[in-house]
Amino acid sequence: MATAAQWLEGARPRTLPLAFAPVIIGSAAAFGLGSFAPVNAVLAAVVSVLLQVGVNYANDYSDGIRGTDDERVGPLRLTGSGAAEPRQVKLAAFASFGVAMLAGLVLIILSGAWFGLLVGVGCIAAAWGYTGGKNPYGYRGLGDVFVFVFFGLVATLGITFTQADRLSAAAWVGAVCTGLIATALLMANNVRDIPTDSVVGKKTLAVRLGDTAARASYVVMLAVAILLPLLLSPTYPWILLVLLLVPVCVVPIRLMLTGDKRASLIPVLKQTGLINLAFSLLFAAGIVLTVVIA
Repeated sequence: MATAAQWLEGARPRTLPLAFAPVIIGSAAAFGLGSFAPVNAVLAAVVSVLLQVGVNYANDYSDGIRGTDDERVGPLRLTGSGAAEPRQVKLAAFASFGVAMLAGLVLIILSGAWFGLLVGVGCIAAAWGYTGGKNPYGYRGLGDVFVFVFFGLVATLGITFTQADRLSAAAWVGAVCTGLIATALLMANNVRDIPTDSVVGKKTLAVRLGDTAARASYVVMLAVAILLPLLLSPTYPWILLVLLLVPVCVVPIRLMLTGDKRASLIPVLKQTGLINLAFSLLFAAGIVLTVVIA
């Protein structure tokens, strides 16, 4: 029987900044359009966090029953370690998805964005299909694409639209940037797992690229994410605040490029998650300060 602390660790709290970042950026973009809706933002945060937790438990369950996590390096996995029965972990995943869907339904009703019903179904399907089912796309190197699309574009743009009923350049740029950082975090995780994933046939993008190219892609994604907002500086001059993250990125980049032991890459996950959260706050501050001061 897993303890409460083990269930919390199994939820992978270090990945939760990925859930909050689109909410912050999307809400800031809505504020820039003069349509910030606090209640909608809170509901979106609940949906985003619970989907992230659900994905983590679903990944734990699916990888665990396949044996992918038997020899992994990193935080506790409930199923692979035997701390919890597979059925319990699967139930936790679907419970998270269920509550997320209820919160999402309330958000859709309040915003009138009924297309969100299809988006919600797509999000659940993508969350489960990452490592679940007979042909999981995460095992074919497509996980990075889906993370960019759903944790970047769909989440951020959807949050802006449910508050402002339209999109802006800031929403699009922010969506791309947070999607890239989320994908960079996944890449760091998969680089660490290249040896074990290769053995069990989990052909992630990191496995397909190879160790050196995969590490370099992490650097490229972070660099593009930090520099892309400069395109918005003529409209939102305070957006230059995101450049404060440049020195912060040095530590995880150095670890990614020089860490020869797989365990040395574990801190990169937390650091990248915090970079995504800090980016979202600075990006949002850039928009809000520009609007307020103007």
